[in-house]
Amino acid sequence: MSNGATIDFKGTRVLVTGATGFTGSWLVRRLAEAGAQINAIVRSETSVDRFNDLNINWFRGNVFDEAVVAEACRDVDYVFHLATVYRKPGSSDDLNRLVHVEGTKLLAKAAVKNRAFRRFIHVSTVGVHGHIEAPPANEDYRFSPGDEYQETKLEAEQWLKQFALENKLSFTIVRPTAIYGPGDTRLLKLFKLASKRFVFLIGQKDLYYHMIHVEDLVGLMLTAAQTKSAENEAFIFGNIEPCRIGRIVDVIAKELGHSYRIVRLPVQPFVAAAVVCEALCKPFGINPPLHRRRVAFFTKERWFDTSKLRAKLDYKFKYSIEDGLRQTTRWYVEHGELKRN
Repeated sequence: MSNGATIDFKGTRVLVTGATGFTGSWLVRRLAEAGAQINAIVRSETSVDRFNDLNINWFRGNVFDEAVVAEACRDVDYVFHLATVYRKPGSSDDLNRLVHVEGTKLLAKAAVKNRAFRRFIHVSTVGVHGHIEAPPANEDYRFSPGDEYQETKLEAEQWLKQFALENKLSFTIVRPTAIYGPGDTRLLKLFKLASKRFVFLIGQKDLYYHMIHVEDLVGLMLTAAQTKSAENEAFIFGNIEPCRIGRIVDVIAKELGHSYRIVRLPVQPFVAAAVVCEALCKPFGINPPLHRRRVAFFTKERWFDTSKLRAKLDYKFKYSIEDGLRQTTRWYVEHGELKRN
């Protein structure tokens, strides 16, 4: 399973939060293949029909509902905590705190009660490091969260470390780089951008962008859960090397079989427009057509040092970034999201 060390979840009890999300859906399928008994917490209104082929025990409610968490955590060997608000339109700062911080607290406190508990896999974000001024950044790079999402992710990390130390809870913190792969919708806009005849990029620099294919991310998480050297450690989970944004565009465009021209635009007008869009849209719970995070994609370094995970985890990557981009582009074409020329 890990393309490296043997990973065995047969007969283990595993709780997954965020199981219906992009990464979570890949994770529960891999766990099912590995023979795990799966519990998952899911919001009351969320459909789980696409998981009918899997034997999952669903617990309806929220990760910040103490009774739901206590029941879902009972006797589990592992917790994979992926639940996140991820900047949904209309989401409040309070909801970020409830899901990221309070949810983590409840899950950790429930898990530590299980006598045979093995590992708490806590999924955070590389966003806790903010803009990388001196790339590449490793796990010890200074923290500089830029919004409530990143701030509460960092707060949850720091609380978990202290709690685990005081209560002898085995944990691993995962900070994924940009996650992509078949089924993703968040980075689909990047692929659509690369499908245009004229590709408009903000800023004059061709910056690095660090990514990880969802299959490799899941493989790394499963490996970390059963690797002694990953215990009580934080990891940046990204591909071995980053890729320049211009190269990402080129790989996607060539897979689609079309020619393109990059047009570079000045940064400041878009920063100003993004601030206005956010201010106008937030009171109405509308996702702004332009926001500062989108501008930051073109202007902030996202290049990380992944040597720690390669040193401590016996895992062989299935995809290079370029191979993963080509595979994902083909999937979008097959599912009508993109068209070949």
